[in-house]
Amino acid sequence: MSTETPEELETKRYKESKRDLIAAWVVTAPLAVAMIYHMFLSRIPGFEFFELFASGFVIFFAGRRTIRGAWIALTHKHTNMDTLIFFGSVASWFTTLLLLVGLPVASFGAIGAMIVAFHLTGRFIESRLRDRAAKEIRALLKIQSKEARIITEEGEVLVPIEAVKEGFLVVVKPGERVPVDGEIVEGTSSVDESMITGESIPVRKTSGDEVVGGSLNLTGFLKVQVTRVGEDTFLSQMIRLIQEAQGAKVPIQALADRITNWFVPAIILLATFSAILWYFQFENFQPFLDRAREFLPWVVNTTDPLSAAVFVFVATVVIACPCALGLATPMALVTGTGLAARKGLIIRNAEAIQTSKDVKVVLMDKTGTITEGQPKVVSHNLSRDEYVIVAAIEARSNHPLAKAIAGSVDTGSPDFSDVDVEEVEELAGEGVKATVKGHVYFIGRPENPDVYRDSLMEGKTVVEVRKDGEKIGHIVIEDPIREDSKEAVEHLKAMGIKPVMVTGDNEKTARAVASQVGIEEVYAGVKPSEKLDIVRRYQSEGVKVVMVGDGMNDAAALKGADVGIAIGSGTDLAIDSADIVITKGGVSKIVDAVKISRLTFKVIKQNLFWAFFYNVVAIPSAMMGLLHPVIAEAAMAFSSITVVLNSSKISRKKGGGEI
Repeated sequence: MSTETPEELETKRYKESKRDLIAAWVVTAPLAVAMIYHMFLSRIPGFEFFELFASGFVIFFAGRRTIRGAWIALTHKHTNMDTLIFFGSVASWFTTLLLLVGLPVASFGAIGAMIVAFHLTGRFIESRLRDRAAKEIRALLKIQSKEARIITEEGEVLVPIEAVKEGFLVVVKPGERVPVDGEIVEGTSSVDESMITGESIPVRKTSGDEVVGGSLNLTGFLKVQVTRVGEDTFLSQMIRLIQEAQGAKVPIQALADRITNWFVPAIILLATFSAILWYFQFENFQPFLDRAREFLPWVVNTTDPLSAAVFVFVATVVIACPCALGLATPMALVTGTGLAARKGLIIRNAEAIQTSKDVKVVLMDKTGTITEGQPKVVSHNLSRDEYVIVAAIEARSNHPLAKAIAGSVDTGSPDFSDVDVEEVEELAGEGVKATVKGHVYFIGRPENPDVYRDSLMEGKTVVEVRKDGEKIGHIVIEDPIREDSKEAVEHLKAMGIKPVMVTGDNEKTARAVASQVGIEEVYAGVKPSEKLDIVRRYQSEGVKVVMVGDGMNDAAALKGADVGIAIGSGTDLAIDSADIVITKGGVSKIVDAVKISRLTFKVIKQNLFWAFFYNVVAIPSAMMGLLHPVIAEAAMAFSSITVVLNSSKISRKKGGGEI
């Protein structure tokens, strides 16, 4: 059983395709030059023997993986691009063999070698792009720590990373990488998170702050309590998402695959039909060839029906070889997802590339999406004892506001650990309820938000605390707006996309934040199920909808939207429900996603046009005997080169904007 990782296999395939490509062109290039010299300048003695063995080497050795792909397709009773490449190259090679055994046919063995060489060139380019994506994954893998220094009763012990469990205390010294995801319980330091977030400026981290495995501790000594290990770490999730994205297909690619599936047998039938027709009706068609030769000197000059039939068959199969068709979508898709990754976007579902271009409405959660998602408690009017109880209850919740409250007290203090919290219940869109010492506490949405009007008008959030149904106090929390939110909203409007805020927060806070970033349409006090209803309401109007969020309460709406976009720092459920994950940055990445979608899909359509254009124009000419296989091969190569160059425009587009 192979132990190679997907990235190692991709690199192995890339090296193999490179070796095959070099072997093919080392033989094909001099063979093509010799063929042209032999055909148009002066005959080379024994050229046909050289052509037979040289082209045979290219077709059956360098192109062996193509033959294997064609055989697998045929044994499964379908066809693909490899099938037509196989038929075209082998048919061309057989013309040389037929000539050498004495039949009066033109020899096109060199054309067979050229078909395979150009096909391998396209495959090599695609493999190179995939290898580049694999290198990005390997770069992430390299920053994963192999060991961690944990604190035990015997002191500090260095153990393999696989042995580290949730709840362990890990020591991270200056200059070391943080080995796991966790929360700082002691120490202050500057942490370089550039490999994870793309932000080059170190971030100051202190007790209560979260750190991500793979980030670099620069200045201080830290003790970190492990919160996530193994496949649950942020870094592992990002690697998995990139791997998923590499194997994804857009719907238009599935269409191209279906077209190829019927296109191949159709071409073989047309080529066979044309050859049979020319063979049995040659005397009737010969005058047409004679007249055509006056304008097209490459038209076959023969008096033998078999020679004309073989000429037409080979020319038709060669011009139809769908190298460009096979490259059209994958080339654009790989370069598009590559650009997205550089912009901080991981496309989990490739269909999102096709859908995002048509988006008309963007629904955005407030906390963690428009705002930074790192709220801080700015004030409260609870007693010390009651506040500790509230913090102990909130420590059981995953909500960003709950984390802010829990993080504002010393979780290691005796009075915190002595709080016995029972019957914890999350009330979706409302808050959290729990029992402590026989008293029922509720922490969440205020009964009457008007009481807190001043704080709410400043864009702050107020969490009300009720004990046995009676209000005992409130907590004021502030979550700064992301720097890019206002500019992103302006760009969305300029692109003809309506930005809408959908939040569980109260109306006054929501509208205060919305007015600061320029959003006019606001849905506040919305429960998770109601977010999905809002998505469907817009969809019922016939528009494509993007939902952007980071929390567990956004998961249903993310799944129900035409495109779900999750903030990478959000919950696992939100990320798993999304089509696109933002690994660095905020709302501005929505603009990038739409621009990249429009650019990529535009290039895909252009590629498919060029791929089909040559076939539609040239196949009838080949069937009529007006197209020489050499010209057919040149047209096929030019079509493939056009597709490759056109796709490369995406990677050169720094901003991901329109062409």
